[in-house]
Amino acid sequence: MKHRIVVLGAGYAGAFSAGYLARQLHCDDFEITVVNAEPDFIERLRLHQLAAGQDLRHRPLAEVFAGTGIRLRLARVTNVDAAHRRVTVADDEGIDHLAYDTLLYALGSTAADHGVPGVDEHAFHVAARPSALRLRARLDQLGEDGKVLVVGGNLTAIEAATEIAESRPGLRVDLATSDELGGWLGTKARRHLLRTFDRFGITVHEHTTVKRVEEAAVVAADGTTFASDATVWAAGFAVHPIAAVSGLAVEPNGQITVDRQMRSVSHPDVYVAGDSAFVIGENGRPLPMSCASAGFTSMQATAAIIGDRTGRKIKATSLAYVGNHISLGRKDAIFQLVDGDARSKSWALCGRTAARVKKAILDTSAWSLSHPTFGMPSHKYRLAITGAHSLDVVAA
Repeated sequence: MKHRIVVLGAGYAGAFSAGYLARQLHCDDFEITVVNAEPDFIERLRLHQLAAGQDLRHRPLAEVFAGTGIRLRLARVTNVDAAHRRVTVADDEGIDHLAYDTLLYALGSTAADHGVPGVDEHAFHVAARPSALRLRARLDQLGEDGKVLVVGGNLTAIEAATEIAESRPGLRVDLATSDELGGWLGTKARRHLLRTFDRFGITVHEHTTVKRVEEAAVVAADGTTFASDATVWAAGFAVHPIAAVSGLAVEPNGQITVDRQMRSVSHPDVYVAGDSAFVIGENGRPLPMSCASAGFTSMQATAAIIGDRTGRKIKATSLAYVGNHISLGRKDAIFQLVDGDARSKSWALCGRTAARVKKAILDTSAWSLSHPTFGMPSHKYRLAITGAHSLDVVAA
């Protein structure tokens, strides 16, 4: 019987991991199933562009995984039973259960509401494609006249505010943050950031803690009310609660606690990659939820899965976080290097060159994820439809 590997999620971490495992493991011995709620690979790092009104390249997962032997199951993950090695999924046809021998958990994260009333009902976010499209539709309704308030001061908030301001210059864009905008950046990078916000006409409300989100306003803790026709919530990330109720050992924030090889400390047949993993980096700090972390943890998790299943030596992937890359619209960006203690260095790359570098990185990542058969032996494959929501790609 084949060893069953189930990968939950086909974002940056899940799609990369599944493709790499398919290249490295013999299809006669292993069966790889990827479970994902959407039929496409979503470039999450470009969802602020989608929300602002730009169209992203369509990347169907059935085409991405064609020729790999990977089985794609389009369904929502509703439960993980780690004790019995079983995943429960749901689609339009009902509930199903998938048994596994090895599980790679890569469900990622979404926007964190921090318990603020009204966020779920009235705010938009860009951490998932459906919400980004809802924001886009709302901005279309506003046309060239309206007020947009972005809540948050992190990378996502900065990218969303500048992208919307550049793409829709008729809108008034404000940003409210509980701290200083870009306060963690080096002097050069922060100066460039503030100049960019001034150029776009974005008003910044620093040291503003949001207490409540209403349909057409945001209320701060000091009672100040900010009118808002579209509130964009970008105040951090939270992982899906599935892990916490699955029996896996988790951190207080719901991330799955793993060892250096990305194995669950409570269930070693479960590996974790991406934002759902809580792991300590080379600097002694937890890796942040980010695309860079998705790459590091994916490489380590797949190396461990292959090593544990085949006896190959497990190579240690560096978990060194080197910096932050922030887009400021399509023609501007910042790349801020950090030191071993995750503090910003004085050096930063700013402007058009930084924008070109980030675009190249994103394009390369998307291309590699969309071509998982690159480097595989040349064989012919055919696509076999095994159900309305299930696809197999098998050798012809």
